[in-house]
Amino acid sequence: MNLFTFREAISKSKLIVLVTVFLTIFGNYAFFKNIITVYPVNQDNIPFLISLTLLVSSVLAAILGVACNGILTKPLLIVVLIISSITAYFMDSFNLVIDDIMIQNIFETNLKESIDIVSIKLTFYFTLLGVYPSIIIYRIKIIEPGIKSNIISNLKLFSIAMALAILCMVSLGSTYATFFRQHKSLRYYSNPAYWIYSTVKYVKASMKPEVTTLKSIGRDAKIPTSDVDRELIIFVLGETARSDRFSLNGYARQTNPFLEKIDLISFTNFWSCGTSTSVSVPCIFAKIDNGHYSSQKAKNSENLLDVLSLSGVNVFWLDNNSDSKGVAIRSNYYDYSTNANNPVCDVECRDVGMLSNLQKKIDSVKEGDIFIVLHQMGSHGPAYYKRYPSAFKRFSPTCESNQLQSCNDNEISNTYDNAILYTDYFLSKTIELLKRNDRNFETAMFYVSDHGESLGERGIYLHGMPNMIAPDAQRHVPAIMWFGANFDGIHLDELKLKSSRELNHENVFHTLLGMMEVETDVYDPALDILHAP
Repeated sequence: MNLFTFREAISKSKLIVLVTVFLTIFGNYAFFKNIITVYPVNQDNIPFLISLTLLVSSVLAAILGVACNGILTKPLLIVVLIISSITAYFMDSFNLVIDDIMIQNIFETNLKESIDIVSIKLTFYFTLLGVYPSIIIYRIKIIEPGIKSNIISNLKLFSIAMALAILCMVSLGSTYATFFRQHKSLRYYSNPAYWIYSTVKYVKASMKPEVTTLKSIGRDAKIPTSDVDRELIIFVLGETARSDRFSLNGYARQTNPFLEKIDLISFTNFWSCGTSTSVSVPCIFAKIDNGHYSSQKAKNSENLLDVLSLSGVNVFWLDNNSDSKGVAIRSNYYDYSTNANNPVCDVECRDVGMLSNLQKKIDSVKEGDIFIVLHQMGSHGPAYYKRYPSAFKRFSPTCESNQLQSCNDNEISNTYDNAILYTDYFLSKTIELLKRNDRNFETAMFYVSDHGESLGERGIYLHGMPNMIAPDAQRHVPAIMWFGANFDGIHLDELKLKSSRELNHENVFHTLLGMMEVETDVYDPALDILHAP
């Protein structure tokens, strides 16, 4: 058969085997690269590596053999090839894992973020591993057997594939026992098996019946009559910032020249709920029961903003990121990601633009406390070079590309640090705005990043790894508090003594309730950073 002329007919089973071999060889570079870091190519490991290759191929052939039937055969194979080509690009280039959370991120990514990841290399993968083999499949004629022959053919392919898989595992039973028990994370790189599994998991979760009634929380929330001073609290929701890249936390480079001049508290042992925006943002504002968080629970329940609004606090969400991930759908929401609202835009709209008309919003609120969320673009990758104006290009040379592999470690580090430097500037400007309101309010700023970022350590880039295997760089985040001159009950020296205790996103809900002086039964003082012993 000559695939380039597309003249010969082929059986469905033979086509599935060919696609399986193609995907195993060309779509699993990341899988085998990670495998040989644990099982180096040597005389002792070669039998296992060969066996594992056959096992992966056999399982994939069995899956495709069951799924592909009749007129669905070609469309399904084409979809698998197209998606697998894109998956291979991200796993090969960034060492990412495509799990159900990553699939959720993909569906929630906006056009702006999508453009940031488009590259020549992605186009190369998409064309050679996805489009071209799909064209071949489209043009090949599949021999159509009768119903009985088709069933027999399916059973034969499935039986042979599973028999080969079982033989592989039985022949090296002890090695596979160790592999499955101690190196579970390696299986996450199997393409397309793991993204197929993750997609099914995501779809299954998405198909759960919609909850029409939100779970109410904090219905007793109120501001005590004894609290006669108005609060103005700004919560800055950071994006993709690493704790160890803040000079406030001991980083050798001066990435916080503005904040270092301000009397504040930096919490050096703060950890995120997840490794992606879609998980961490709802988690930060959720009431987490006994430390058990799930996206479904957060979606079906009221959150911190609802409790604050119920108590009489004026709540505003200003967003220079993708969106609030459902947190602010019942609050005053303003989009600053375009120049419709943001007057500070060049290659993209800048975080500092959220401050441009903020004083007018504050002045327009004549009564009650005010709580403002500023959702940053921060240092979102991979196009770190876009995240700051040219005036903040302090560290060089930089990586002027979204293809991080085309840059060396120093260039990537410099570019990321410049983005952190701009966040430092933005936070200092936020504090300046709050200081101007000290006369009329008790003011404070609380900054926390949603998650961290891998910058090439151990060959891993970006974020979104499953929590159980995520490196600390993706979960160890910066957290900073600043208090105005009139903020009551705060002793900075005592609070600074707590700055190294282990904290996480679960503390945010209760700390902000405490800062706003809201009384409610959902408030736990033991989780309030300011009041916990």
